[in-house]
Amino acid sequence: MNIFGLFEKRVADALGRLAEAGKIPSGLDVSRVVVEPPRDPSHGDLATNAAMVLAKEARMNPRALAELLVADLQDDPRVTKVEIAGPGFINIRLAPSVLHEVLRAALVDTNGFGRSGQGAGSPINVEYVSANPTGPMHVGHCRGAVFGDALAGLLDFAGYKVTREYYINDAGAQVDVLARSAYLRYKEALGHDIGEIPEGLYPGDYLKPVGERLAKEYGPALLDKSETEWLPLVREVSINAMMDMIRDDLAALNIHHDVFFSERSLQLGPVDQVKELITELRGRDLVYMGRLPPPKGQKDEDWEDREQLLFRATAFGDEVDRPLLKSDESYTYFASDIAYHRSKFERGFASMIDVWGADHGGYVKRMQAAVKAVSDSKADLDVKLCQLVKLLRGGEPVKMSKRSGDFVTLREVVDEVGRDAARFMMIFRKNDATLDFDLAKVVEQSKDNPVFYVQYAHARSASVFRQAAEAFPDADFSVTQLEKADLSILSDEGEMDIIHRIAQFPRMIEAAAEAHEPHRVAFYLYDLASAFHSLWNKGKDLPQLRFVNLTDKDSTQARLALVHALKGVLASGLAILGVTAPDEMR
Repeated sequence: MNIFGLFEKRVADALGRLAEAGKIPSGLDVSRVVVEPPRDPSHGDLATNAAMVLAKEARMNPRALAELLVADLQDDPRVTKVEIAGPGFINIRLAPSVLHEVLRAALVDTNGFGRSGQGAGSPINVEYVSANPTGPMHVGHCRGAVFGDALAGLLDFAGYKVTREYYINDAGAQVDVLARSAYLRYKEALGHDIGEIPEGLYPGDYLKPVGERLAKEYGPALLDKSETEWLPLVREVSINAMMDMIRDDLAALNIHHDVFFSERSLQLGPVDQVKELITELRGRDLVYMGRLPPPKGQKDEDWEDREQLLFRATAFGDEVDRPLLKSDESYTYFASDIAYHRSKFERGFASMIDVWGADHGGYVKRMQAAVKAVSDSKADLDVKLCQLVKLLRGGEPVKMSKRSGDFVTLREVVDEVGRDAARFMMIFRKNDATLDFDLAKVVEQSKDNPVFYVQYAHARSASVFRQAAEAFPDADFSVTQLEKADLSILSDEGEMDIIHRIAQFPRMIEAAAEAHEPHRVAFYLYDLASAFHSLWNKGKDLPQLRFVNLTDKDSTQARLALVHALKGVLASGLAILGVTAPDEMR
């Protein structure tokens, strides 16, 4: 039950009646009209900007338009008071029965409350992680992995049909470097002294098991082969080993993709899809031979100072046109990426989200231009960039990992702080802001540790029911009975604050899903938990506000209804983020 959505429709209906009566022009664009919580809760339960955003189009003074709306809204039996604030904002105070209805909805349908039909089952592809299969994932990958998975969970909760996808970059020069690095470890496994790992190869110890695997599978046979012969064999084994490790690391975060799409499959299948793409673009006059100026600022690996085949990216919003073929006639990374996103569109995805590292920011416009081109502007690509993670311990930078050679691995972080702390803290900051991740602080049991604070609220709410069962051993506190509770008993400011926050959950979900911002869920959960802990502490000083009142079963029943609804919202929000909701914490 989304009271904000209900009253957005109510305001739209009021505007329709005013237009029919000739009091305002008909056909006003109401898409910018919102109903939201007022900035100051003392001003009411709801606020709308309708008069402010429509005044110019209606050719009216905002306050005059607001007065017309107020007159209509005052007739609604669900409304007790409507006031105009400032130049034309409208504040609405609801009858207590409306908020009680919301609380009962959250109480009765704990799993469904807040779920939305916003997505209407439309397919959406979320591609995230997509780390090069050249080694273990580092802490930066952890942030992108958690963000993408939480976003997928949020969109699923909002009614979209979500496909979680991983793009395996297994066709570039970096996998040949991987194979040469693994070949050295293969020689090492056979007893050869390989000395220092040459610069340009991967030095991490994680390749030792790959070398041992190669030695077991091939024995010394590869030593007698030329690089042209052994490279594809070693590359295949190495990529498979790296992807097994990556899948295992992701599983430690409880991340499981629906699709693993191989870049090499674009060229090695029955049809060379990159070649097919270029042929299609030629036929549509979207490519030409031309020369590009040197890139300004950020380095572009695809740039060469020569006449070459260029995609007309500027026709679709990019800053310059982009090369598709290298001087040796091999494909640029961009050409393969266009073919890959074309395959997404052909698989039925008109909505695509890519989660990338911040260092790929210069690649966004060209990829969005490409998606417009291959879909005739029927598809949309949103790229979410995840900024760097600064890994600390007690405020001091963490040293690099021996296993990886030059970075701290994702698995090391998860093993040290646990899955829940890693997931929640990686999302407890907007993706485009740098994140300080302190290994010491995220395991503290204090208010300063958000994941503990939210999980503790859920555990505390579960403990309330255990206390109630002990205090009233013969009482029935099932949902069926709690639904009958006299909710008018819940009149304390702290109790009403929680009810208002619960009422905001469905609206928050829809807004976060529309903006592709799962961090809003984490922020909401922390605020809701804070409100609950505040009320708990208030009850320590004021016994009449305690959730379990030994002398008043009716107030106990009403407060248990409140706690049960809150517990359900906390559990739903944590599930979206992939974090557990414990009933006990030790």
